Amino acid sequence: MRLPARRLLPVPALAAASALLTGCFSGDGTTEGSGGADGKRLRLAMMQPPRSGLSPLSDDAFKLSRWSTAETLVKLDTAGDAQPALATSWQRDGRTWSFEIRDGVTFHDGTKLDAEAVVRSLTRAAGASPKPRILDGVELTAKAADADTVTVTTAAEDPLVPQRLSSPQLAVLAAKAYTGKTVNPVGAGTGPFELTKVNGTSSATLDRYDAYWGGRAKAPGIDVRFVPDGTARAAALRSGEADIVEAVPVSQAALLDEDLVTEVPMPRTNTLYLNTGKGAFKDASLRAAAREAIDAESIVKGVYEGRADVAEGLLGPALPWAAGLRAPVTRAEAGDPAGRTLTIGTFTDRAELPEVAATLQQQLQKAGFTVKLDVREYANIEADALAGEFDAFILSRATVLDSGDPAAYLYSDFASDGSFNLAQLQDPTVDAALRKAGATPTGDARREAVIAAEAAVLATDAAVPMLHERVIQGDAAGVVGAAHDPRERELVTAATHVK
Repeated sequence: MRLPARRLLPVPALAAASALLTGCFSGDGTTEGSGGADGKRLRLAMMQPPRSGLSPLSDDAFKLSRWSTAETLVKLDTAGDAQPALATSWQRDGRTWSFEIRDGVTFHDGTKLDAEAVVRSLTRAAGASPKPRILDGVELTAKAADADTVTVTTAAEDPLVPQRLSSPQLAVLAAKAYTGKTVNPVGAGTGPFELTKVNGTSSATLDRYDAYWGGRAKAPGIDVRFVPDGTARAAALRSGEADIVEAVPVSQAALLDEDLVTEVPMPRTNTLYLNTGKGAFKDASLRAAAREAIDAESIVKGVYEGRADVAEGLLGPALPWAAGLRAPVTRAEAGDPAGRTLTIGTFTDRAELPEVAATLQQQLQKAGFTVKLDVREYANIEADALAGEFDAFILSRATVLDSGDPAAYLYSDFASDGSFNLAQLQDPTVDAALRKAGATPTGDARREAVIAAEAAVLATDAAVPMLHERVIQGDAAGVVGAAHDPRERELVTAATHVK
């Protein structure tokens, strides 16, 4: 879907935003995006800087995936079904899955991909603290059956093992990546582009890996800049300083040439998580009062300019089967806020969220709460959010990011032992529903179990889903083959180039 161009960016705003990018894609007096003998390097303006030094065991893994530098055993097709990647085939025997490893694959340091390399990566991920989200509630053991075969065994039968192994957080890296206290992906992947340099939270450089098993990439390399300011990212596209810009803010989309902007429906929900562990929202009646006070439609119209969908549940229209399976949810009755003071946290990395927070502040104060806001960059607020330091937290959350299946997201965010339990929820009914959803075989029965788990969460009012977002990506006129991925796993592929 293309977005209409409504008006031009005012000159002062363009100048100010461009100043933030000045020199970003150049070094030593040479423009990194200039053409070489075999084409132009791709220049990316990314939204969020690395949080953990680009460790694949963190959310930074999705950057490695989007740059096509680190790969997994399995990949997902558009329907969310598992397809071969570094593994060519697999089969199940009870709790154990056997994966055949692709022949002829080398890491960027020249070492060979084999079963031992896969076991090393999976074992490090399984033993990490905290675990990658995709392994929440999963005990996984990997062993080399022979040089080309890996067995993966789980403590309980798990129908989603192949989908789990598609998560970028379970990327397979060379032995050199694991020699230090943290996992270092520089020069250790298997993809068409080799990560050669990382400059803290400002930039990264990747060069084409000519020995890539899937064929030589069309672009000679990628120059990445991390630009948290959404206006600056949009300005970089307008000024020609960037070839691909991720997460164009809604407010900027209409200011760009319509031919440069693509809107993609995505499985991402803007949710208000309520802290059930302490403070005002430990009281279910006050959680209900907050839910009733929120007018999501006005947020969609006012903040997102209509480029989002009002939420009916935690799972949105990107999963079209969800709506038809839902039934009414019984919730607590609303109590009297009586001026109770709340602190709501959110972050600036997604440009719309501070405005969402301000709108929610008005709506909740109108309902009788006293509301304070705490807005920071995500890297500076995540730890406090996970520790339950806020009464509520506004998060833009991908609901099938890790496995292509929403059960993993639901478990991570709402299980008593979930690693991303911002609501501090400890509810036996919810836990039971989540376990059932996770254990149900793929297909219609699993979808029904997932919706039952969603209903159990919604009944607690631990989370108030407000809207489902659409990703807005900017591609310069000369860009060919950029991925528009609703799961945000792909951005640059071997086929992406600038003509």
